[in-house]
Amino acid sequence: MCGIVGIFHRSGEAPVDRALLHRMNDSVAHRGPDAGTVHVAPGIGLGHRRLSIIDIAAGHQPLFNEDGSVCVVFNGEIYNFPDLIAELTAAGHVFRTRCDTEVIVHAWEEWGERCVERFRGMFAFALWDARDRTLFLARDRLGVKPLYYAELAGGTVLFGSELKALLCHPGLPRALDARAVEDYFAFGYVPDPRSIFQAVRKLPPAHTLTLRRDAPIPAPRRYWDVRFAATCTLTERDAAAELTERLREAIRIRLVSEVPLGAFLSGGVDSSAVVALMAGLEPGKPVDACSIGFDVAAYDELHHAEAVARRYGAAHHVQRVAADDFDLVDRLAGLYDEPFADSSAIPTYRVCALAKRHVTVALSGDGGDEVFAGYRRYRWHAAEERVRSRLPPSLRGPLFGLLGGLYPKLDWAPRPLRARTTLQALARDTADAYFHTVSVLPASVRGRLFARPFRAELQGYDAAEVIRGAMASAPADDPLAQVQYADLMTYLPGDILTKVDRASMAHALEVREPLLDHELLEWAATLPASLRLRGGEGKVLLKKAMEPYLPHDVMYRPKMGFAVPLAQWFRGPLRERMRAAVTGEVLADSGLFEMRTLRTLADEHLSGLSDHSAALWALVMFDGFLRRVGAAPAPALAAE
Repeated sequence: MCGIVGIFHRSGEAPVDRALLHRMNDSVAHRGPDAGTVHVAPGIGLGHRRLSIIDIAAGHQPLFNEDGSVCVVFNGEIYNFPDLIAELTAAGHVFRTRCDTEVIVHAWEEWGERCVERFRGMFAFALWDARDRTLFLARDRLGVKPLYYAELAGGTVLFGSELKALLCHPGLPRALDARAVEDYFAFGYVPDPRSIFQAVRKLPPAHTLTLRRDAPIPAPRRYWDVRFAATCTLTERDAAAELTERLREAIRIRLVSEVPLGAFLSGGVDSSAVVALMAGLEPGKPVDACSIGFDVAAYDELHHAEAVARRYGAAHHVQRVAADDFDLVDRLAGLYDEPFADSSAIPTYRVCALAKRHVTVALSGDGGDEVFAGYRRYRWHAAEERVRSRLPPSLRGPLFGLLGGLYPKLDWAPRPLRARTTLQALARDTADAYFHTVSVLPASVRGRLFARPFRAELQGYDAAEVIRGAMASAPADDPLAQVQYADLMTYLPGDILTKVDRASMAHALEVREPLLDHELLEWAATLPASLRLRGGEGKVLLKKAMEPYLPHDVMYRPKMGFAVPLAQWFRGPLRERMRAAVTGEVLADSGLFEMRTLRTLADEHLSGLSDHSAALWALVMFDGFLRRVGAAPAPALAAE
């Protein structure tokens, strides 16, 4: 795993500022501590930080073709590179290394922009072709690896693995994107392709961007999508057997490494399945399994992880974390650059630190919930859709809207008792209901959160448009698949994969996700909904496939998140820290917020009247972002 950066002068061949390029490259040194190299030519500069995994001796970057006309910097892994080397060698290409990076150079020469369609893996790369003065940027299908870019006045384009690399340029405008702020307080992250800054964009997953000298910047091009269609005709038993083999193969190709390799083991179905099948692929070699435990039973899954580790003779590395482990609060803003409000970033950081003490590469179970329908919210959505489908909107909206308004608000109660939430969801259409389910702050709170000038700057924009757009474009033939697709396009890259990438790269640890193998996903998308969700049980086929491998109580038990006790923290040890951030000068001076609402949220939470921990955490993280980056308000707000 690595970090990449670059500067491209789109208009002319002005010299690249080598010192600036080095600063950009050094800003992501944590992603690749083994080496740092830059390449500068007229109008183009590429930088690379290397974490050596494959072909340690020869796989240095930037890497060139035979005559030096094509150059690439690459972050990620292409798992099918041995097959591609054989194919490209047969076509006449000459390889000087046995690493996946060189495959990209020759694949570009052979197939041009369509080369990415041949790659199986996780990647973000920048390729410079001096022959036709073309810069080609690409990101993997699911968005495992990140890539930011920006065009400055005068036509200079910056790009990098992390936003901090672009922030090294003194000319990068730092005006906030108002819509990104609305998105952040709705989702807890900024969904692609926006970034928190107006001037910066993220290249979306499964997209490429081709930049040519003296030509305008085109729109990114999508090169892949997943279609959900229940075309699989296998019996459940045969489908389970095929799933096992496909998952085993996805794991096998991710075991190629010249450095120590292990796995995360949370005690849930997904990571346990990965460890079980890893053990079978390398008999006699114990899997290095890394687990985090908590000193509060409500958050602890360690005994389930220990059961799996014992069953497969894993070398089990365990660290117990106190429930008041909030020392990372100040560090998170530096890790994520943009505001990021998933509090499970804290235990994720801890498990990555533990893993790095024993391995350099770790396999994870990320993606299992999205691919096989494991989230509880899918169960609720499916049940609500059955009701929505039976009543016309003209009746359903007024009826359930009235009932939802009359029913008492019970935020503290378990979901089945929070009928007000369910009734309000039934009054909405499908997309708005799902948006309401996944929102960190509901529209009613966001409407009161923002100051009037900022609401005017939004010009009626609502973050629900992100979910509406994803669901409207979903190639899916059932309501469950529609929301799975929406999560694959939004929550997975924006939250889950961002969280893991930054936490792992902070420790120079590479994480590989076999459940997000695109060939496995394409096959899983052909399964009927009943093999994903049945009778309130998610991951039906995955659990069936793993029954011979995993204990029953690991698979068939209530799902636990990788959570931290925010509500208690804010009423206890972080009480004063939270209040100081939420009601302090930084948020007040930003001009974004109605400070009276912020004080009310803090007071109601501290009194125990309501649980506003999600909103307060989002505000604390936004305060940390503003303190670190010193962002400017949107232009219209600055004029107020």
